[in-house]
Amino acid sequence: MSMPVSDMAVTDPVEQRLLDRWPEVRKIFFRNLLVNMHMGVHENEKGRTQPVRINMVLYLRADIVPKTDSISEVFNYDRVHSGVQKLIEGRHINLQETLVGEIAAMCLDFDEVLAVRVSTEKTDIYPDCDGVGYELVRVRAG
Repeated sequence: MSMPVSDMAVTDPVEQRLLDRWPEVRKIFFRNLLVNMHMGVHENEKGRTQPVRINMVLYLRADIVPKTDSISEVFNYDRVHSGVQKLIEGRHINLQETLVGEIAAMCLDFDEVLAVRVSTEKTDIYPDCDGVGYELVRVRAG
């Protein structure tokens, strides 16, 4: 059963901000991208990889709509996936805040992206916790 649009509450403040400016919002999301990477400030985290879960939501311009069902007409999310891999490849990052900021900046370098929500979680920090993470929401200026 579909709800009338007027009954559908927008619970995401980023969506609401964008919907205040444009009639619709399109999103691409990466859910639970698992990477093994060198990250951490503690001695026991250095010199080894650890699992990190990355989640991203890219809020796109509403005019990116395929007319002929062709990848060339839409935002190719392979660029984001490969961009994340390039950011973490061959380096040690001390802070989740650093990684999240770099991912957000990389996403906003794409003209099609209006805003981004990025989070990371270290998944093996505490035995009684699924993850310890950091999240950033950034909206393109203007």
